[in-house]
Amino acid sequence: MTIRTNPPGAQVYVDDYPIGTTPISANFTYYGKRKIRLVKDGYETLTVLQPIPTPWYEIPPLDFVSENLIPREIRDHRTLSYQLTPQMVVPMEQLKARAEQLRHGVRPAGVAAPWQVAPGAALGPAAGTPEMIAAPAGAEPIATPPGVGGQPVYPLPPGGR
Repeated sequence: MTIRTNPPGAQVYVDDYPIGTTPISANFTYYGKRKIRLVKDGYETLTVLQPIPTPWYEIPPLDFVSENLIPREIRDHRTLSYQLTPQMVVPMEQLKARAEQLRHGVRPAGVAAPWQVAPGAALGPAAGTPEMIAAPAGAEPIATPPGVGGQPVYPLPPGGR
């Protein structure tokens, strides 16, 4: 099989094994779906699950005739061509604005903060669940989340619970 890209020079991985840069020809030993990944600086990484169907002369019982009664070797050559798309560069101002939104906790409509409790939900440990973690000695609360009854939130002690 021959793999070509526009522009050429992309690193090719077939079934997660590197085989070289495009354009490249490589042997393949079986038909079916092959995972082809193309990587090139400045371009989006392209991953394709490429079907390579079995030709008619390899289907049993026709394969017996093609392999034993035809005097010459039959070669199956596939050419696969792919178009790479330039990588989208996010302007620095837009990236900083998104970071500031995340820093200030701006969430899209309909997405609850991780500490919000559904209306009518019981606060505190439920039956059969572990008790709440006690605050470490001398720990200062890091936040008082809204909707949890004003209970302070303490950082976990080193080593988890």
